[in-house]
Amino acid sequence: MPKLKTHKGAAKRFRLTASGKVKRGHSHARHILTKKTAKRKRSLDIDVLVSESDEGRIERMLPYGRS
Repeated sequence: MPKLKTHKGAAKRFRLTASGKVKRGHSHARHILTKKTAKRKRSLDIDVLVSESDEGRIERMLPYGRS
């Protein structure tokens, strides 16, 4: 069987945890930060787990984990 290609866009956005779950960052945390509260900016900085319904799709795009 041929090697599978990694989806490079997904590889830049998602990471796998040691237990195999998928982590992602938040959007809206890069610019136009002056109007956002400090609490909101702090919470946007924390990575969260991808929802279970999307996990399968992302794992197919990352056949070898995050490369």
